[in-house]
Amino acid sequence: SQQLSDTLLFEYQITEKVRLSGGDISESYMINDGEQRYFVKINDREFLHKFEVEAESLHLLRETSTIFVPEVVLVGKTKNNAFIILNYLPTKPLDDHENSFKFGQQLAQLHQWGEQKEFGFDTDNYLGSTLQPNQWHKKWCMFFAEQRIGWQLQLLKEKGVTLVDIDDFIDVVKQLLANHTPEPSLLHGDLWNGNVALTAFGPICFDPACYWGDRECDIAMTELFGGFQPEFYQGYESVMPLLPNYHERKD
Repeated sequence: SQQLSDTLLFEYQITEKVRLSGGDISESYMINDGEQRYFVKINDREFLHKFEVEAESLHLLRETSTIFVPEVVLVGKTKNNAFIILNYLPTKPLDDHENSFKFGQQLAQLHQWGEQKEFGFDTDNYLGSTLQPNQWHKKWCMFFAEQRIGWQLQLLKEKGVTLVDIDDFIDVVKQLLANHTPEPSLLHGDLWNGNVALTAFGPICFDPACYWGDRECDIAMTELFGGFQPEFYQGYESVMPLLPNYHERKD
C-alpha cells in the first residue's frame, strides 16, 4: 500500500481486496480504495524478474497503439513477496463477432508495427513459469529450431524424457523452414484464449511474452487451444492475409 501510494503521489488506503480466479501461477487480487481499482499479482520474491519482464512486454505493446493491454502501475517486492500492479478493468469473454473481428485487425496491425531485421528479443522472458530464451538470430529457421524446438526438447531431456536426438531434430527443423523467410513481427508470444478478454473499451490481452518472430506463431497459438471466433481470423486477414502454405507449417 505504501509503495503504491509513493508511486501515485497520494495516500492509497485499501478498503476492499478481492481474490480473483484464473491465474494458476500467481495469486491475483483486485484492490480498491473506494475510487480507484487496481489488479495485483503476487508471488514469491524470486518471481520479481518474471514480473519485470512481463512489465517490459506490456510497456512495449502499449507503445505500439495496436492491441490494448493493461497499463503497468508498479512492479516491486516486499519482505516476503514480489508483485506487479496493473490498472484494473472488468472483463468478460471475447466471444462476439464484431469485437473478435476488431481484435483480429488489431493483432495484424501489431504484426505490421515497427522495423526489426532479426528474430529474438533483448531479454529472455517466460511462458508461465517456463523460461523462454530469445537470443537474436538473423534467420527464422535458426531461431525457431534452436530457441523454441531445441529448447523445449532440452527441457524434456532434463526431466528424463528423450523423444529424439536433439541436434538431429534441430537440423531437420532448420531444413524444413530454410525456404520460409518471414519478416520479423512483434508477437504477443502467449496468445491463447485465456489471455484475451473484452472490456468496455474493446478487446484486451494480457500476460504477454513478447519477441520478434514469425507472425504465424501467434496465429498458430490461437488455433492450438481454440476459443477464438471465425471473425477473429477474418479480421486478421482483412489487414494481413496469411500465406497459402501456413497450415502446412502450423502442423
